[in-house]
Amino acid sequence: MKNLAPNLTRQRLLIEGFYEIKVDRKIVENYFKNIAKALKLKTYRKPIIFSPGGVGKKENQGYDAFVPLIDSGIAVYIWANAKFFSIVIYTCKSFHEKRAVSETKRFFKAKKIVYQKF
Repeated sequence: MKNLAPNLTRQRLLIEGFYEIKVDRKIVENYFKNIAKALKLKTYRKPIIFSPGGVGKKENQGYDAFVPLIDSGIAVYIWANAKFFSIVIYTCKSFHEKRAVSETKRFFKAKKIVYQKF
């Protein structure tokens, strides 16, 4: 992708995987705290966490969540039935990508994980 604004710092990372832990609202909240601390990012509001609770397709049930950062934000999507997560970290400040991946893998006890910067 062509960098249309080379003078603006932007770092984007997509992390996906299958998790082994029991995920609930508190776990999603704890992930945000953990990953922000590990990457030295600062949140400025509490996370917004949605769970449709039976609305929509059964296979898509889980959590949609976002936490704003001083330098952008982190979005987490959880498919509870598939035990699958998709996470986007988008910042206007550099962070250590390998640390983001390893911390996410450790936190969710993920056996299989893929990631891509964009």
